[in-house]
Amino acid sequence: MALNQELSAVYNNFHNGGAPKEVSQAILQSTKELQSDFANRKIIQVGEQLPAFTLSDATGKSVTSASLLEAGPVLISFYRGDWCPYCNIELRALQKRLPEFKAKNVTLIAITAQLPDTTLTMVEKHNLEFSVLSDVGSAFARQLGLVHKQPEGIQTLHKRIGVDYKKGYGDESYEIPFPATILVDAKGIVRNIYVDADISKRLEPDTALEWVDAL
Repeated sequence: MALNQELSAVYNNFHNGGAPKEVSQAILQSTKELQSDFANRKIIQVGEQLPAFTLSDATGKSVTSASLLEAGPVLISFYRGDWCPYCNIELRALQKRLPEFKAKNVTLIAITAQLPDTTLTMVEKHNLEFSVLSDVGSAFARQLGLVHKQPEGIQTLHKRIGVDYKKGYGDESYEIPFPATILVDAKGIVRNIYVDADISKRLEPDTALEWVDAL
Protein backbone atom coordinates (compact mmCIF):
# COMPACT_ATOMS: atom_id res chain seq x y z
CA MET A 1 0.00 0.00 0.00
CA ALA A 2 1.28 3.43 -0.93
CA LEU A 3 1.97 5.83 1.93
CA ASN A 4 -0.89 8.21 1.13
CA GLN A 5 -3.33 5.33 0.73
CA GLU A 6 -2.46 4.25 4.26
CA LEU A 7 -2.74 7.82 5.55
CA SER A 8 -6.10 8.28 3.83
CA ALA A 9 -7.42 5.07 5.40
CA VAL A 10 -6.43 6.29 8.87
CA TYR A 11 -8.01 9.70 8.19
CA ASN A 12 -11.29 8.20 6.94
CA ASN A 13 -11.56 5.71 9.79
CA PHE A 14 -10.96 8.47 12.32
CA HIS A 15 -13.42 10.98 10.92
CA ASN A 16 -16.12 8.52 9.87
CA GLY A 17 -17.00 7.00 13.20
CA GLY A 18 -13.67 6.18 14.78
CA ALA A 19 -13.54 9.36 16.87
CA PRO A 20 -16.18 11.21 18.88
CA LYS A 21 -18.00 13.74 16.70
CA GLU A 22 -16.82 16.74 18.72
CA VAL A 23 -13.19 15.62 18.45
CA SER A 24 -13.48 15.11 14.70
CA GLN A 25 -15.12 18.53 14.27
CA ALA A 26 -12.42 20.25 16.34
CA ILE A 27 -9.69 18.72 14.17
CA LEU A 28 -11.46 19.55 10.92
CA GLN A 29 -11.94 23.17 12.03
CA SER A 30 -8.28 23.37 13.04
CA THR A 31 -7.30 22.02 9.62
CA LYS A 32 -9.14 24.93 7.98
CA GLU A 33 -7.29 27.37 10.25
CA LEU A 34 -3.94 25.83 9.34
CA GLN A 35 -4.74 26.03 5.63
CA SER A 36 -5.54 29.73 6.02
CA ASP A 37 -2.28 30.27 7.93
CA PHE A 38 -0.30 28.32 5.32
CA ALA A 39 -1.66 30.36 2.42
CA ASN A 40 -0.10 33.56 3.80
CA ARG A 41 3.43 32.40 4.55
CA LYS A 42 6.72 32.41 2.68
CA ILE A 43 8.48 29.05 2.64
CA ILE A 44 12.02 28.34 1.47
CA GLN A 45 12.09 27.82 -2.31
CA VAL A 46 13.84 25.52 -4.74
CA GLY A 47 17.22 27.01 -5.65
CA GLU A 48 17.80 28.67 -2.28
CA GLN A 49 20.60 27.79 0.11
CA LEU A 50 19.55 25.75 3.13
CA PRO A 51 20.46 27.68 6.30
CA ALA A 52 23.24 26.04 8.30
CA PHE A 53 22.18 24.22 11.46
CA THR A 54 23.53 22.43 14.51
CA LEU A 55 20.96 20.15 16.13
CA SER A 56 21.02 17.35 18.69
CA ASP A 57 20.27 13.76 17.74
CA ALA A 58 18.30 11.37 19.93
CA THR A 59 21.39 10.63 22.06
CA GLY A 60 22.15 14.33 22.61
CA LYS A 61 25.06 14.40 20.13
CA SER A 62 25.38 17.58 18.06
CA VAL A 63 24.95 17.14 14.32
CA THR A 64 25.76 19.91 11.84
CA SER A 65 24.40 20.43 8.36
CA ALA A 66 27.98 20.79 7.14
CA SER A 67 28.92 17.32 8.40
CA LEU A 68 25.87 15.78 6.73
CA LEU A 69 26.52 17.50 3.40
CA GLU A 70 30.11 16.25 3.36
CA ALA A 71 28.65 12.81 2.61
CA GLY A 72 26.41 14.06 -0.23
CA PRO A 73 22.77 15.06 -0.70
CA VAL A 74 20.42 15.11 2.30
CA LEU A 75 16.71 14.34 2.44
CA ILE A 76 15.01 16.06 5.40
CA SER A 77 11.62 15.05 6.76
CA PHE A 78 10.05 17.48 9.24
CA TYR A 79 7.47 15.89 11.52
CA ARG A 80 5.09 17.33 14.11
CA GLY A 81 5.50 15.03 17.10
CA ASP A 82 5.25 11.49 18.42
CA TRP A 83 1.52 12.03 19.09
CA CYS A 84 0.78 12.47 15.35
CA PRO A 85 -0.33 9.16 13.76
CA TYR A 86 0.37 10.45 10.25
CA CYS A 87 3.95 11.32 11.20
CA ASN A 88 4.50 7.88 12.73
CA ILE A 89 3.25 6.19 9.56
CA GLU A 90 5.45 8.40 7.39
CA LEU A 91 8.59 7.71 9.42
CA ARG A 92 7.99 3.97 9.24
CA ALA A 93 7.50 4.24 5.48
CA LEU A 94 10.81 6.09 5.12
CA GLN A 95 12.56 3.49 7.28
CA LYS A 96 11.37 0.74 4.92
CA ARG A 97 13.02 2.53 1.98
CA LEU A 98 16.17 3.55 3.84
CA PRO A 99 18.40 0.99 2.03
CA GLU A 100 17.39 2.53 -1.31
CA PHE A 101 18.30 6.04 -0.15
CA LYS A 102 21.63 4.77 1.16
CA ALA A 103 22.32 3.01 -2.14
CA LYS A 104 21.88 6.36 -3.87
CA ASN A 105 24.30 8.03 -1.42
CA VAL A 106 21.58 10.17 0.18
CA THR A 107 21.49 10.81 3.91
CA LEU A 108 17.98 10.65 5.35
CA ILE A 109 17.19 12.61 8.52
CA ALA A 110 14.03 13.58 10.38
CA ILE A 111 13.65 16.83 12.31
CA THR A 112 11.15 17.67 15.03
CA ALA A 113 10.73 20.39 17.65
CA GLN A 114 10.57 17.73 20.36
CA LEU A 115 13.35 17.18 22.90
CA PRO A 116 15.99 14.44 22.49
CA ASP A 117 14.42 12.32 25.25
CA THR A 118 11.22 12.18 23.22
CA THR A 119 12.97 11.54 19.91
CA LEU A 120 14.94 8.69 21.50
CA THR A 121 11.64 7.05 22.38
CA MET A 122 10.49 7.54 18.77
CA VAL A 123 13.67 5.98 17.38
CA GLU A 124 13.39 2.97 19.67
CA LYS A 125 9.64 2.52 19.19
CA HIS A 126 9.81 2.50 15.41
CA ASN A 127 13.29 0.95 15.04
CA LEU A 128 14.49 3.95 13.05
CA GLU A 129 17.99 3.61 11.64
CA PHE A 130 18.32 7.21 10.45
CA SER A 131 19.02 10.26 12.60
CA VAL A 132 16.14 12.08 14.28
CA LEU A 133 17.22 15.60 15.22
CA SER A 134 15.71 18.00 17.75
CA ASP A 135 15.06 21.56 16.59
CA VAL A 136 14.06 22.75 20.06
CA GLY A 137 12.13 26.01 19.85
CA SER A 138 11.81 25.42 16.08
CA ALA A 139 14.64 27.88 15.39
CA PHE A 140 15.74 26.10 12.21
CA ALA A 141 12.22 25.35 10.93
CA ARG A 142 11.35 29.02 11.52
CA GLN A 143 14.11 30.06 9.09
CA LEU A 144 12.41 27.90 6.46
CA GLY A 145 8.97 29.41 7.05
CA LEU A 146 7.51 26.15 8.34
CA VAL A 147 6.51 27.04 11.91
CA HIS A 148 2.91 27.52 12.95
CA LYS A 149 1.07 27.71 16.25
CA GLN A 150 -1.37 24.95 17.03
CA PRO A 151 -4.96 26.19 16.73
CA GLU A 152 -6.89 26.67 19.97
CA GLY A 153 -9.04 23.64 19.24
CA ILE A 154 -6.00 21.35 19.04
CA GLN A 155 -4.46 22.87 22.16
CA THR A 156 -7.66 22.15 24.08
CA LEU A 157 -7.91 18.64 22.70
CA HIS A 158 -4.29 17.83 23.49
CA LYS A 159 -4.65 19.09 27.05
CA ARG A 160 -7.70 16.85 27.43
CA ILE A 161 -5.95 13.70 26.17
CA GLY A 162 -2.67 14.36 27.98
CA VAL A 163 -0.28 15.50 25.24
CA ASP A 164 2.29 17.28 27.43
CA TYR A 165 4.03 19.98 25.37
CA LYS A 166 6.23 21.10 28.27
CA LYS A 167 7.59 17.59 28.64
CA GLY A 168 7.81 16.82 24.94
CA TYR A 169 8.93 20.19 23.54
CA GLY A 170 10.41 21.99 26.52
CA ASP A 171 7.85 24.80 26.42
CA GLU A 172 4.16 25.46 25.95
CA SER A 173 4.37 27.76 22.96
CA TYR A 174 2.45 25.18 20.88
CA GLU A 175 4.64 26.12 17.92
CA ILE A 176 5.59 23.22 15.65
CA PRO A 177 6.58 22.81 12.00
CA PHE A 178 4.27 21.90 9.18
CA PRO A 179 5.24 18.42 7.97
CA ALA A 180 7.60 18.87 5.04
CA THR A 181 10.13 16.98 2.95
CA ILE A 182 13.15 18.78 1.50
CA LEU A 183 15.94 17.45 -0.71
CA VAL A 184 19.18 19.42 -0.77
CA ASP A 185 22.17 18.61 -2.95
CA ALA A 186 25.72 18.23 -1.67
CA LYS A 187 26.19 22.01 -1.86
CA GLY A 188 23.17 22.61 0.40
CA ILE A 189 20.97 23.96 -2.39
CA VAL A 190 17.28 23.09 -2.11
CA ARG A 191 16.42 20.97 -5.13
CA ASN A 192 12.92 19.84 -4.18
CA ILE A 193 10.38 20.60 -1.46
CA TYR A 194 7.00 19.18 -0.51
CA VAL A 195 4.80 20.75 2.15
CA ASP A 196 1.01 20.63 2.48
CA ALA A 197 -1.24 22.38 4.99
CA ASP A 198 -3.30 19.19 5.07
CA ILE A 199 -1.24 17.28 7.65
CA SER A 200 -2.74 13.95 6.50
CA LYS A 201 -0.92 14.19 3.16
CA ARG A 202 2.81 13.42 2.79
CA LEU A 203 5.38 12.92 0.05
CA GLU A 204 5.52 9.37 -1.25
CA PRO A 205 8.93 7.72 -0.72
CA ASP A 206 8.82 6.69 -4.39
CA THR A 207 8.63 10.36 -5.35
CA ALA A 208 11.53 11.22 -3.04
CA LEU A 209 13.60 8.53 -4.75
CA GLU A 210 12.66 10.01 -8.14
CA TRP A 211 13.89 13.38 -6.84
CA VAL A 212 17.20 11.78 -5.98
CA ASP A 213 17.51 10.15 -9.39
CA ALA A 214 16.95 13.55 -11.02
CA LEU A 215 20.02 14.96 -9.24
